[in-house]
Amino acid sequence: MAALHTGLSVAPDNLAALPRGAGVYIFQGAGQLPLYIGKSVDIRARVMSHLRAPEEASMMAQTQRIDVIETAGEIGALLLESRLIKTQHPLFNQRLRRVRSLCALQLHTTPQGQVPLIVDGQSVHLGATPGLYGLFSSRHAATGKLKELAQQHRLCLATLGLEKTSARGCFGLQIKTCLGACVGREDRTVHDARLLSALVDSQVEVWPFSGPVDLIETTADWVQKHRVNNWCYLGTWCSRAGDTAPLVDFKPTDFDLDSYKILVKPIMLQSVRLEPVAA
Repeated sequence: MAALHTGLSVAPDNLAALPRGAGVYIFQGAGQLPLYIGKSVDIRARVMSHLRAPEEASMMAQTQRIDVIETAGEIGALLLESRLIKTQHPLFNQRLRRVRSLCALQLHTTPQGQVPLIVDGQSVHLGATPGLYGLFSSRHAATGKLKELAQQHRLCLATLGLEKTSARGCFGLQIKTCLGACVGREDRTVHDARLLSALVDSQVEVWPFSGPVDLIETTADWVQKHRVNNWCYLGTWCSRAGDTAPLVDFKPTDFDLDSYKILVKPIMLQSVRLEPVAA
């Protein structure tokens, strides 16, 4: 596949030349690293909004040119923006940085009942393992979320394995944030049902295909096929010659949180056009 092609490059004083469609824009300064990478369904309007933001005046003053990569739709722009930020490390982007290790919550059955354990991508196959909840950048973040859910749903921290208990029960029982599962005052099955209810909205969807698929976006006679597998963006084929994001290497255990967030809703709701990739 061809190298990534920037279809347009304009000076900051020539913004009228920017397209009104979807795509990615890159603010380039004097150094080798880009200053900022963003996306929009209306590139010109979005770039103009940067000029009107007082807190971005320093960045705009350093901008010597604006490179543009147009896409056939919004999903393509989102996927490309995420990849470019991870690979080009722009100086002013704070989000979409690469997360090296992800954690999730997984319910384990014990003789006493269900206990949530924190698992990571080294021990489970994210995107292929059912019964995972939440995606977190660290064990600390996963523990914090579990404590937050316990407070909201009056779950027992001792029963969840987050606090020591005694014959008097956990500390939460003393301050009436626990309904007593730790001392038998609340039936454990009732407690565990409330735990599952608290987690279900954050369930990690399993990749619903046996292999890679192409997500197709079109505008007029322009066609782009974004190849994805296990919620990872692999690359884009484009009907415009030379305007192609090259495929990246993919291992079966790969999983990308940002691509997952972009793709999960349209794929699970079947609101996008998909084609299986021939083996």
